[in-house]
Amino acid sequence: MNLVVGAGLGGLAVSIRLAACGESVTVFEGNSYPGGKATVFDLNGYRFDAGPSLFTLPEQVDALFELADRNPREYFNYSKQSEACRYFWNDGDRFQAVSDPETFAENVSRHFGETSEAVLDYLSQAAVSYKSLGKIFLKKSLHRADTWISKPVLEAIPQVRVSDLWHSMHTQNSKAFENPKVIQLFNRFATYNGSDPYRAPGLMTMIPHLEHGVGTFFPQGGIHAITESLFKLALDLGVRFEFNAPVSKIVCQTDGSVSGLEVQGSLYSGERVISNMDVVPTYRQLLPHIKAPEKTLAQERSTSALIFYWGIRDSFRELGLHNIFFTEDYQAEFRDLFENKRIHEDPTVYIHISNKCKIEDAPSGCENWFVMVNAPHDRETDWDEVVPRIKKQILGKLTRLLERDIASLIECEEILTPLRIEQRTQSFKGALYGAASNNPFAAFLRHPNKARKPDGLFFVGGSVHPGGGIPLVLNSAEITADLIGREKRRA
Repeated sequence: MNLVVGAGLGGLAVSIRLAACGESVTVFEGNSYPGGKATVFDLNGYRFDAGPSLFTLPEQVDALFELADRNPREYFNYSKQSEACRYFWNDGDRFQAVSDPETFAENVSRHFGETSEAVLDYLSQAAVSYKSLGKIFLKKSLHRADTWISKPVLEAIPQVRVSDLWHSMHTQNSKAFENPKVIQLFNRFATYNGSDPYRAPGLMTMIPHLEHGVGTFFPQGGIHAITESLFKLALDLGVRFEFNAPVSKIVCQTDGSVSGLEVQGSLYSGERVISNMDVVPTYRQLLPHIKAPEKTLAQERSTSALIFYWGIRDSFRELGLHNIFFTEDYQAEFRDLFENKRIHEDPTVYIHISNKCKIEDAPSGCENWFVMVNAPHDRETDWDEVVPRIKKQILGKLTRLLERDIASLIECEEILTPLRIEQRTQSFKGALYGAASNNPFAAFLRHPNKARKPDGLFFVGGSVHPGGGIPLVLNSAEITADLIGREKRRA
């Protein structure tokens, strides 16, 4: 029996992979619903996806259905978007970034003065890095010796640019481009996993390949449709779910191996425990009797987020599905986030508007705005003081750049702070992606998918290898299921 702690996307995906191989799986979730951060709510006629908003690599979701010998289209559908993002700067400059790399390069050249060849060379290198290095850093356990002697990895290693290991993402972007706005545009991809582009390794310059090589997508039904479809598939495969069932302890035998879970005073026996809970509370709350890997747990956390969900009583043609309003001083913003533990006075603002693709998500003539600014991973912030101040700054910025009084258009509002993120999802200090990737060794320092001790304990989700965000969480489920399968075959 496999016991899974948490029904987030990682927990759902690993339970599907195990059940598809004939394993018995029971998932315990403290909330009354599945999905973790990928949930949904309605407010005064407006529908909001509460968590992740960007969807890339849909084939990873499809793969779970195909593994279970199901037709993905009977569960889950999506459409490719021709546009990746719309960018806005404080001086009034605007740029619409299309997904197609050739057209994107031509538009960058025309708008910013960079050569289209420079942009295409950059994206080409991003594709090479992703397709080769992704085999190492995203698809395999970095904590197994046989990973490093496998044929795909040996073929990929020569593709590594030494400068990508020792130079920062910003340094590499500054070498590739001259226009500061283009550099800022590509620097922002560090936020894919909540990191600082001025310290994150140049390897992360592979990330733009997702938007301008593979493309961005929108699930039919919104991001929460991913949760709904995977939950239905898991049920169809016989996975058992216990909701409103917070786990209080991972139980171990005298020989040091796991024997099950304690849930609300009841004991559930299992050969393996797979934790989809953040690695820090897993050790601190569920394994206080086990010596924790303190160096791993002490790693710098990723950014969190302050999110405003606004029902907007108007529509904006100048806005798309994804929109970014940049700060004037990007480096100062990340310095504030990671060193000063505060939200920058002129924060970069991200707005996701799902009813641009799913019109029924808002009343006629209205829009549902998911408005997010990066926030520090922190428990000490007085959010009662910070929230109204940051809201005022955001409204001032948007009102000036969109030339409409945004405050007067807000019909309803919900707010999510880092503290509430931690309370709802057990994400340590509200960090959305577990550990940050702010040094060349970050990938190797993340907690592995299998614990050294106790035996039989595995991990899945954004706080462990290979990281946070929907694609990496689904990768973690594949890695973890593979590790479990290897152990079974050896037994």
